[in-house]
Amino acid sequence: MSDQSEFIYLASQSPRRSQLLEQLGIAHRLLLPDSHEDAEALETMLPNEAPMTYVQRVTALKLIAARARLKRSGMQNAAILCADTTVALGRTILGKPADAADASRMLATLSGRTHRVITAIALGWGDRTVAAVSDSRVRFAVMSTDDIDAYVASTEPMGKAGAYAVQGRAAAFIAHISGSYTGIMGLPLFETVQALQSIGFMPCNKTS
Repeated sequence: MSDQSEFIYLASQSPRRSQLLEQLGIAHRLLLPDSHEDAEALETMLPNEAPMTYVQRVTALKLIAARARLKRSGMQNAAILCADTTVALGRTILGKPADAADASRMLATLSGRTHRVITAIALGWGDRTVAAVSDSRVRFAVMSTDDIDAYVASTEPMGKAGAYAVQGRAAAFIAHISGSYTGIMGLPLFETVQALQSIGFMPCNKTS
C-alpha cells in the first residue's frame, strides 16, 4: 500500500477498543463525531432487521461518516477503523440500556441462557474498504435478583451492549464463551490485524 502513514484512525469512543489496539502496539489516533453529526442516529434499528445485518449495516454507515469527517477536518490522511458490537438473543437485539431498570431487564433475560455477540469492523483507506465480522457465543449462569441488582448498582452495565462488560464484573457470571474474547469486548483483534495487513499496514510498536 503506497503512502501508508505510521498510524490509523480509530473512529470509536470506546476506550476498550483503543486499549485493544494498544495491546498489539498499533499506533492510532481518535477520529470522533463532530457537531455536524448525529452519531446515535446511525445505530437506529430497522423493523425486523436481523442482528448480523444490523451490525454490518451500522458499521458501514460509521465508516461513511468517518470518511466525511476526516475530509472536513483537513487532518493527515490515514486508514480509518470503525466497529460496532451487537448482543442478540435469537433475533432480538439488546442494545445499550436506557437506564438501570432497562439494564436489569436485559440481564434477567440473559440469565441462564446463551446469546450471541456480533462485532463487525470496517476499515477504509482511500477508495478501499475491508470488512469483517466476529460472531461469538456467551452463556450466562443463572443470576439471582440480588446478583443483578448489585451488578447494575456498580454502573458497569451502562453504555454497554447487552448491559454487561465481559472484561469487568460480569465475568463472575459468564459460564462459557465460544468465539473471540476480544470480539466480545468490542474489537476482534485477529480480524482487525488481518484487515490491516490486507491494505499493507503492519502493527507499529508505539501509539499516538
